[in-house]
Amino acid sequence: MKIYLETSVINFLFAEDAPEKMKITEEFFNIIDEYEVFISDIVLLEIEQATEQKKELLLNVIKKFKIKALESSEQIEKLAEIYVNEGIIPKKYINDALHIAIATKYKMDAIISWNLTHIVKFKTKLQVKKINEKLNEKDVIICTPEEMVY
Repeated sequence: MKIYLETSVINFLFAEDAPEKMKITEEFFNIIDEYEVFISDIVLLEIEQATEQKKELLLNVIKKFKIKALESSEQIEKLAEIYVNEGIIPKKYINDALHIAIATKYKMDAIISWNLTHIVKFKTKLQVKKINEKLNEKDVIICTPEEMVY
């Protein structure tokens, strides 16, 4: 099973202000080797925007778990624009649309995220599924680390 990790998943390994999600994320990383795990250049870009100390922690997780990075493309950007134009993801949060588009275009089985505002929510799941079906794209399951663990 191929899974795509959105940036929030790696971040929550260090979210001491959210101990329950941090614990679940740690449990998820205990079973992560059961999957083929990917991130993208967008995740790396978002990590680059972190403080130096946080950036080092996040990059060490990627190295430790041998997570492979995928590249964006013009096709991915076009699909992300469709998600935005259809009102699924606000234009201001184009990176969230790019995460979903990358997972879709690279035919991931799932995208894992703690972003409950734009990615892991009923409306997004429903509309992404509808658009992907219309465009003959592979359906990608959108879920939290909690859903992967329990």
